[in-house]
Amino acid sequence: MPLSPEIALSWLAAQRPAMEDLLARLVSVNSFTGNPAGVNAVLDVLLAELAGLDLAPERIPSARFGDHLVLSTPAPGAPLLLVGHADTVFPPGVFEGYSSDATLARGPGVLDMKGGLVVALFALRALARAGILRRVPLRAFVVADEEAGSPESQGIFRERARGAQAALGLESGRAGDLVVTRRKGVASVDVSARGVAAHAGGDHEKGRNAIWALARFVDRAQALTDYARGITVSVGRIEGGTTRNTVPAGARCEVDLRFVASRDGEEALRRLEAAARDAELDGTRLEVREVNARPAMERTEASAALALEYGECQRAAGLGHGEAPLSGGGSDASVTAALGVPSIDGLGPRGKGFHTLDEQVELGSLVPKTEALVRFLARRAG
Repeated sequence: MPLSPEIALSWLAAQRPAMEDLLARLVSVNSFTGNPAGVNAVLDVLLAELAGLDLAPERIPSARFGDHLVLSTPAPGAPLLLVGHADTVFPPGVFEGYSSDATLARGPGVLDMKGGLVVALFALRALARAGILRRVPLRAFVVADEEAGSPESQGIFRERARGAQAALGLESGRAGDLVVTRRKGVASVDVSARGVAAHAGGDHEKGRNAIWALARFVDRAQALTDYARGITVSVGRIEGGTTRNTVPAGARCEVDLRFVASRDGEEALRRLEAAARDAELDGTRLEVREVNARPAMERTEASAALALEYGECQRAAGLGHGEAPLSGGGSDASVTAALGVPSIDGLGPRGKGFHTLDEQVELGSLVPKTEALVRFLARRAG
């Protein structure tokens, strides 16, 4: 029989001021992915707040990003995974500070996903007060590179998440509290073109125009978009050449590839490579390089059942329930899903404007979102 979470829920009911205070402290620290010191400062705050709980911390240093954090309870058995990240998308000086009124809080990462970190932390503290936390087989991840596509932390998930019973992503909550069971996969692709430089006036015929070859590729790449299959290709950045009067020897572009099914992503990448070969002109060469990729989060019977069970906990907390439409953005729940772990996402507080200068969170959703997580985790206590 699951343990009663009533002691935990009684304590949690009065914690909104403390949750808001922690949220303000976290958001006030700039933790842009490219600011490792800021990411580490966020981890310092989290670890101080979790001190004394039945959680063994593993802090994994990185040469590129901030540290990654894994927290584990001593309970035996296949673990439940809590999935989160400490990094945000705003470089220092672009969007700073925290502000709030009676209903909303604003600031960089307030929704994506420092609000989710607050929900997770207070759920763990509530369960600890009730003596339940040590009986839940749990592994919590707070990674430092999610907003960059998790190029490094995907390896951490592969090492420590395989074989888990389920994964819960604390990314931004959706309208109506709908649970995310499907996300598009994404691949970041760089394409470089090499040609031959020449004076555009006196030796034009000796040049081999890399920009022209790349432009031919761009046209072919964009044509691979297939909305019916959920495949999109977007050339988002392009550069090349040296001067107006020089036939350009080099050019490059950056491509965003999205897909609903991972097999479609693999096929689309092969078609990008074929498009590059087809776009080459005499004396030019194009190279396609996958910089980073995150698999699609595909809905399964197991993840649908997990969403239904979590929905019961949300209803008990006075929240909405149901499955969200397909999400176009990836997350680390996509990584756990690709490992065969039943995964759901979007369990953080509600809000809007993530990745914008008007990012905001609904403060009234903090406690009920945390209550839903407490109820769910208590069900899985041994």
